[in-house]
Amino acid sequence: MRYSLMMACACLALSGAAWADDDDCNVAMTDWQPRNAIHQMAEQQGWTVQRIKVDDGCYEIKGRDAQGHRIEVKVDPQTLHVREFEREDGDDYDDNRSTQRGDVTTGPVGNTPDNGLFNSGGASN
Repeated sequence: MRYSLMMACACLALSGAAWADDDDCNVAMTDWQPRNAIHQMAEQQGWTVQRIKVDDGCYEIKGRDAQGHRIEVKVDPQTLHVREFEREDGDDYDDNRSTQRGDVTTGPVGNTPDNGLFNSGGASN
């Protein structure tokens, strides 16, 4: 029993490490675009660059977008493809969460279903 539990924990720990490694850029340094290329790409997007650094093998841009919001962008150093984009807009809402949930449809205001639950006298027993 103990052995099975130990093996299960070991498998979970190893799989967690593999999932955590997905945000790294695994590109040989000889294939990297120069820093001025990433700076130019950022300016074409309308971003103001405050800092470019390397994090997890990716370029990371810190700056502001065209609307003045602070941004942090992780970019593939070979293709200059945006891998991760974070924007802070001044409110306390977490912009990193997915907020696209589709259209919310509502029925006409004031109409109640014709099922007897919403009669003026209340529910009858």
